[in-house]
Amino acid sequence: MQDDAFLEALESGSLAPQDFDHRAHLRAGFLYLGRYDFPAACVAMKNAIIGFATRHGKASLYHETLTVAYLALLAERRGEESSDIGFDDFLVRYPELEDVAYFRRYYPAGSLDSVESRRTFVLPRPRID
Repeated sequence: MQDDAFLEALESGSLAPQDFDHRAHLRAGFLYLGRYDFPAACVAMKNAIIGFATRHGKASLYHETLTVAYLALLAERRGEESSDIGFDDFLVRYPELEDVAYFRRYYPAGSLDSVESRRTFVLPRPRID
């Protein structure tokens, strides 16, 4: 599916729920970051996810910290690339973004289970080894 059609399907809710997996979340974030500055991309992504989840009867699934943190990781890496890189090539260069274990270096398992982290962005807690 072409990028514009993908975002349109996401925003309209016509994308099948099983097709909005982790990779699709990354793709949406990547595309919004290509269209907007970081704050506006965060708003667009939030609106898209909440709208999609609501249309599919899962409005409570949105997680602010996960969304903003992944957008920050995407934005950091996008800044290192030319503006014409496509999503698939981007993930070839940064495959760690698809690995949940990579994200755990910032937010260990269980650290995002709070209501607070679902509603508002929570900064990563430094690991004390």
